[in-house]
Amino acid sequence: MSSPLKRTPLADTHLAAGARMVDFGGWEMPVHYGSQIEEHRHVRQAAGMFDVSHMLNVDVSGPDAKAFLQKLLANDVSRLTQPGKALYSCMLNPQGGIIDDLIVYHFSPVQWRLVVNAGTADKDLAWMQRVAYASQLDVQIEPRRDLAMIAIQGPDARAKVWSARPAWQSATESLPPFQAVMLPDAMVARTGYTGEDGFEVVVSADAVVSLWHDLVAQGVYPCGLDARDTLRLEAGMNLYGQDMDDLVTPDQSGLTWTVSLKDTTRDFVGRQALEQVSKPMSFMGIKLLERGVMRSHMNVRTSKGMGEVTSGTMSPTLGFSIGFARLPNGVLPGEHVEVDIRGKWVPAQLCKLPFVRNGQPVIHG
Repeated sequence: MSSPLKRTPLADTHLAAGARMVDFGGWEMPVHYGSQIEEHRHVRQAAGMFDVSHMLNVDVSGPDAKAFLQKLLANDVSRLTQPGKALYSCMLNPQGGIIDDLIVYHFSPVQWRLVVNAGTADKDLAWMQRVAYASQLDVQIEPRRDLAMIAIQGPDARAKVWSARPAWQSATESLPPFQAVMLPDAMVARTGYTGEDGFEVVVSADAVVSLWHDLVAQGVYPCGLDARDTLRLEAGMNLYGQDMDDLVTPDQSGLTWTVSLKDTTRDFVGRQALEQVSKPMSFMGIKLLERGVMRSHMNVRTSKGMGEVTSGTMSPTLGFSIGFARLPNGVLPGEHVEVDIRGKWVPAQLCKLPFVRNGQPVIHG
């Protein structure tokens, strides 16, 4: 018998608003509130918000916290010197495969916070404990299920948050991108997963419902998983489990930029595997040149051999199908290829990412 779905503190709020709920990684989550397209457009043109309380905040503290993260993560947390500064990184297994992608926030040398994906949270925690034990480091790893999180995104998002919580404005008005501030009642980070400006706000689980309602009262549009997926695809952002997993390395997922090999003395998990010759592959955007919609696992025929779509959708902003593809090494942006859509080879073109930046289409070729 299957386990009951986990629920965020906002689950009843979503149901009351007419959301269609689905199973997402074992969580009951809103897929949309009536119109995915309207939700998508509100984020691109004004402000929308997402319940991301299923994602797990993990506090890492102790005398060896920094040394632990230097071992655990492929990116180099020594780059984080300013309190609140954030870094995107992958957490790798010894073979160089991606256990998860995450954001790490630095608050002091002995106090850090990771935000990990919902579907991998239990696996991530077990791996963190294993690495800490094997390294014999003095570090505490605390999952914070007492917290909840809302992502407010769009050109008007920050102003809407300040209208709902005026006390936060002075501390967050000059907050640079990819930085957070810890307030008495919240962590506010200028991060997101849509390609738009905005905040990701972490509050206590007891406070999140009132925050959601106050944001709705300011005109922030509730959005579900479908809009989140089309927004992140347009913005060129990977999804764990589709564009990457523990069987592929960062360089096979367009994430070489998240791996820091500069410090030759830093022996992070997976480093040896990455420094060996891996199976060369390319990872880039792909756009369909005729009618149709690309989906994951569709075959792509290129001049160098066969590849595969990892994520695909119809872009509400662009009006045609876009996606990401893992391809043979040597193919280049601009190359014309073909995608197998239900037995028909449909012409497409490879392109750099992203497809949309700050709400505007990026012209490719």
